[in-house]
Amino acid sequence: MSETTGASYAAAGVDIEAGDRAVELMKQWVKKTQRPEVAGLGGLGGFAGLFDASALKRYERPLLASATDGVGTKVDLARQMGVYDTIGRDLVGMVVDDLVVCGAEPLFMTDYICVGKVHPERVAAIVKGIAEGCVLAGCALVGGETAEHPGLLGPDDFDVAGAGTGVVEADRLLGPDRVRKGDAVIAMASSGLHSNGYSLVRHVVFDRAGWTLDREVEEFGRTLGEELLEPTRIYSLDCLALTRTTEVHGFSHVTGGGLANNLARVIPDGLHATVDRSTWTPGAVFDVVGAAGGVERLELEKTLNMGVGMIAIVPADSVDAALTTLADRGVDAWVAGEITDRGAHTTGAELTGDYAR
Repeated sequence: MSETTGASYAAAGVDIEAGDRAVELMKQWVKKTQRPEVAGLGGLGGFAGLFDASALKRYERPLLASATDGVGTKVDLARQMGVYDTIGRDLVGMVVDDLVVCGAEPLFMTDYICVGKVHPERVAAIVKGIAEGCVLAGCALVGGETAEHPGLLGPDDFDVAGAGTGVVEADRLLGPDRVRKGDAVIAMASSGLHSNGYSLVRHVVFDRAGWTLDREVEEFGRTLGEELLEPTRIYSLDCLALTRTTEVHGFSHVTGGGLANNLARVIPDGLHATVDRSTWTPGAVFDVVGAAGGVERLELEKTLNMGVGMIAIVPADSVDAALTTLADRGVDAWVAGEITDRGAHTTGAELTGDYAR
């Protein structure tokens, strides 16, 4: 008579002890993101994150804003390079900078990390990056979930997603209704590709060019992998500073779809945004990707940010104050265009001219 062993969660590939170890390792990083509204309320490891909503009493009519996003196929580059503490900043940037477009201050975030196998140090490194991003955004990381999916994901495979909540006073809500003819379009420089268009980028550099991540690229002054993993710039505190120091009519977060398409989302019917390419020079990564894949300019522009990660729309008489505020905060920014009548234009925004070289 043969002896058999009963099934178990561990035998199915889920390691609860490794998950507990990951939680312990990440606690030190999560603690760094605490705001006064979460201090002393529960803690990491509970079933829900807590936020003291009495802080909203100072608002006349607080509107809560919510956003969720992921990092996309950029996570696979992190996996290949064994670098896990930067994509968390990408995740935070994708979420909080959507929130701030309506003028909302990011309050807190939660994350979701899905893995094929829990490697505690790896999960903790991802959370470290998320926590660092939350600090840069001024929001708290109040909780999250690490899910182990053996059989669906390989042992080294993973993905990350997150959700954030912010608040804005109702009479300070930003949107297309505030944008006016004659407003200036101020561009804020990106740190690189950010977290969009990586399916195109990976196809170009790996499938078409046959490059490897350790390839030294002269135009970058570093390896291909180091350039592609450059974290997303987080603009939320910079944008909020603008709303405090000068009049702002709108923001546009330049993500998937490119600059023109995202800017058009905040332009009201009857008006048109014209952005002059000659006001800036895109970073080397955009030229390299375009040349390596023979990608046409319009295809690049509708996929990548082309060097502009955030747009502010301000009245013409607020331009100097806005540029001064951004310069004081270390943000490279410039006047890139203006708002005019829609006229015969069929879209809300367009790029004109040629990039400066």
